[in-house]
Formats: sequence, C-alpha cells, structure tokens
Amino acid sequence: MIDLSTEVTSATEEYLEIIYRLQKKNGVATTSDLVRSLKVAPGTVTNTIARLEKESFVIHEPYRGVRLTEKGRRIALRTIRKHRLSERLLTDLLNVEWERVHEAACKLEHSISDEIAKKIEKALGHPKTCPHGNPIPTECGGVLEEESRPLSEFNLREKGKIVKITDERREILEYLSSLGVKPNKIVEIIDKAPFSGPITISIEGKNHALSREIASLIEAKKIE
Repeated sequence: MIDLSTEVTSATEEYLEIIYRLQKKNGVATTSDLVRSLKVAPGTVTNTIARLEKESFVIHEPYRGVRLTEKGRRIALRTIRKHRLSERLLTDLLNVEWERVHEAACKLEHSISDEIAKKIEKALGHPKTCPHGNPIPTECGGVLEEESRPLSEFNLREKGKIVKITDERREILEYLSSLGVKPNKIVEIIDKAPFSGPITISIEGKNHALSREIASLIEAKKIE
C-alpha cells in the first residue's frame, strides 16, 4: 500500500503531472521536454528531478529520461483528477468558455482537497471526461480510456466521432473551437496531401485544412 498522506507541494504536483502527460505521449519525459513544458531553466529541471528521485517519485535514467514510480503516478493522477473536475465545474456550472478553462484549472487543482474533489464530482453527476474529452481519473486512480486514434492516422474517406483533444493549450483550443472541432462531432477525412502536407477534414458541412501536427492532437473513434 502506497502512503500518499504526506503533504505534497504544488510545484511537485505540477512536475509529476507534466511527467505523466509526457510519459503517456512519448513513453518517457526527457529533460528538454520538461524545460519546454515548464518554461524554466535546464538547471532548475535537473535539480528538481534529483529531488523527486530522492523522494521516490521518479526514476531518472541518464540520457534516456524520467519515468514515474507508482507513488509518483498516483499523485500525478490525483492532480489530473482535480484539474479535470475543475474544468468541468467551470464549464458546466459557471459557463466559462471551453477554451479558457484549462489555465484556470491549473491553479485550482492545487488548492482542492480530495474531499472537495469528491463533492464536486457528485454535484456534477460523476462526469467521465473533462470538457476536452480526456478521461477523469477515479478516486482510486483508475483511468478509463475510450478507444480512439489521432486524425493524422485516419485514411482518406474514413469517418470518426471526435473523442478528445489531447493538447489543451488555449491557443490550440481557440483555433479548434473556431472550426467547430469538439468532442462528439462527426468528422470525415476529405484529402491527405503527400509529403506530410495538410489533412483536409469535413465537419458540419464545412471543409478545413489542418496541419499534421494539429491533426495528431485530435483523437476520434472510427465509425462506418
């Protein structure tokens, strides 16, 4: 049984959360990825990772990257749970715009206790995902992922139901919102330009050209 009762600082929670996201995406979190994500100096990341490893939150393999221990993973998921419940609270009850809630939730997640998170979850009717379609971890740390794959991997003329947007940066969400690209919308691949060119999608009767990078951030479930 892993003891998570010890008080964890908001800075530690933020590091573990970002390591979890990077590890989920790339299999490991490199120092350079953490520097870019956190917007801090490389020396700061190096010192923090050494501290986190000493506290048994991460395992650092030189020249390979950082991975969470089970203890670190549980805290990361606990933080992500509070983050995504905060996003739901802001959109569902306070009517904050879909593209604006991520930044606000980044601040709220560190000040909400496990008990308050549970009450928020109950008040919202036990939502399964955040407004962007990403799963809300359970109180026990379980994560139920709906089957999906990036639009960049869809073939020509394939259709899909959008499941989630994996990158929640405001500028990306504002752009996708302007195109009507949101979870549960039906999308079809109209054209895929050669040599890693843009992918043209059809959504709600309109065509839009997306870069491969943006298309890779939109995950959908194939439909016939």
